[in-house]
Amino acid sequence: MLSVLRVHLPSDIPIVGCELTPYVVLRRPDKDYITDDVPESAPLDGHFLRYKWYRIQSDRKVAVCSVHPSEHATLQCIGCVKAKIPVAKSYHCSPKCFSDAWQHHRVLHDRAASAVNENGNEEEELFGRYNSSGSGVLNTSLSGSASSASLTNGSTPLYPAAVTQRSGETWFEVGRSKIYTPSADDIGHVLKFECVVVDAETKLPVGHPNTLLTSRVIPAPSPTPRRLIPVSGLDAMVPLDLDGRISSTGTFTVLSYNILSDVYATNETYSYCPSWALSWPYRRQNLLREIVGYRADIVCLQEVQSDHYEEFFAPELDKHGYQALYKRKTNEVYAGNTHTIDGCATFFRRDRFSHVKKYEVEFNKAAQSLTDALVPSAQRKTALNRLVKDNVALIVVLEAKFSNQGADNPGKRQLLCVANTHINVHQDLKDVKLWQVLTLLKGLEKIAASADIPMLVCGDFNSVPGSAPHSLLAMGKVDPLHPDLVVDPLGILRPHNKLTHQLPLVSAYSSFARVGVGLGSDQQRRRMDATTNEPLFTNCTRDFIGALDYIFYTADSLMVESLLELLDEESLRKDTALPSPEWSSDHIALLAEFRCKNRPRR
Repeated sequence: MLSVLRVHLPSDIPIVGCELTPYVVLRRPDKDYITDDVPESAPLDGHFLRYKWYRIQSDRKVAVCSVHPSEHATLQCIGCVKAKIPVAKSYHCSPKCFSDAWQHHRVLHDRAASAVNENGNEEEELFGRYNSSGSGVLNTSLSGSASSASLTNGSTPLYPAAVTQRSGETWFEVGRSKIYTPSADDIGHVLKFECVVVDAETKLPVGHPNTLLTSRVIPAPSPTPRRLIPVSGLDAMVPLDLDGRISSTGTFTVLSYNILSDVYATNETYSYCPSWALSWPYRRQNLLREIVGYRADIVCLQEVQSDHYEEFFAPELDKHGYQALYKRKTNEVYAGNTHTIDGCATFFRRDRFSHVKKYEVEFNKAAQSLTDALVPSAQRKTALNRLVKDNVALIVVLEAKFSNQGADNPGKRQLLCVANTHINVHQDLKDVKLWQVLTLLKGLEKIAASADIPMLVCGDFNSVPGSAPHSLLAMGKVDPLHPDLVVDPLGILRPHNKLTHQLPLVSAYSSFARVGVGLGSDQQRRRMDATTNEPLFTNCTRDFIGALDYIFYTADSLMVESLLELLDEESLRKDTALPSPEWSSDHIALLAEFRCKNRPRR
């Protein structure tokens, strides 16, 4: 007979909005072990599995810490209460926790005091739309589970009001499927999962049910919202438009974000991040909530696993009006599961752009061509071992469905070329990094020569400001005496005068260094490196902090209107590295709003 041997959860800390999928081990009559689901519609050996979820509701109310949500709260910030900040943000587990977060609280208090919403709803403008429970959980349409658990957590729409009461506890049935997504109503309560084998003919349970209890459900941590800072015209911070696009008629926004592939997000590498916050079921929902919240017209993501692209990001972002394009890394070096190879994904809003053309850059192929042409045959294997690293770039040509063209250019098509790349990470391969960037830029030069087209070059370049790859991008050339050029065992960077390009590229975030004095720009300049005019960091771990990610644009055809504010120590909370419960990647997202310049026809 079919029997259940074991049930367990990958993480025993349930979070609102994040699916709980128990791991159920079954034994068949032939003694084989399986982990597949056995639904009533497809019984196995005359039996199927029945699942139930319960919320164990105690008479005692429990508040959780806003910084360490797995801990009970012991004190509350009265300033947050007076400022009408969502109550969940006001709780702390210890005096030290509150003291460490005090600067973060001051930011919240100041913003609450200065916020003015046209609709008169300051709290909603600042913190998003929260449910009426006062739990501080963002009520979005990402999964629908937080607001309609009865519709998504089982086939039966209504459950008994209560199952039983004992010792001051009430058990509410909340789900009848294997997977359950905790809702805001579950916050502070323990969940119980029950699995039992059922006879397909009699519909009666066979044997005792297998059960497990979770920890108390915690709210999904929500970071302080990042705002757009105008860099042309009026210098004042503005919140993201909660009702839709942030772009005005003649502008468009571009997001670049390395989301940290799940295969790299290990407990060994990021031991400072709680395991529940490092789990993919949690991170994917948190990342999606963040990405969708930016309302960007074009989204360039790096480190997107191929299985996550197909099963999650493409279908989820499709619901929000995005068309998706993807280029997976090649797998000549990668030795793992091919389904988990990461790559670059570019999304664009269908109501703002249409797809014209797609180019895929495989640096492995370019390495083969280079070694065939320049490297003696006896050294080609060694050369390929150094150059072949599986990195790729995705280049997309889009046509805008909006226009800011004047009367001098009536009916002109507005094309846009967007490059999305992830350059090799190894710090001892400086020659490979520079060669990959040069290869990408030479490809873009060919596109520019064939069409009068604005260009954006986005991605994780794994190169700090002032490095040779950054110099090539920002300055159009590399100083022959640059120290990075010393590392060139294959001679692929010589002669050094070939390390140039003709694209008028400028880093979008360098605009912060050029704008006039103002509240928003002054604050951002303090988060910039004055010598390189780049952010102090876009990647922040315990082992490294620095800028690796950039959005470059052709300055003769585009101008920057506004930029997403940078994070600082206050935004990340004191003594914190990334990823964290609030920010689910070790990189931060960059976003720029652009306007196409009106130019005469060639």
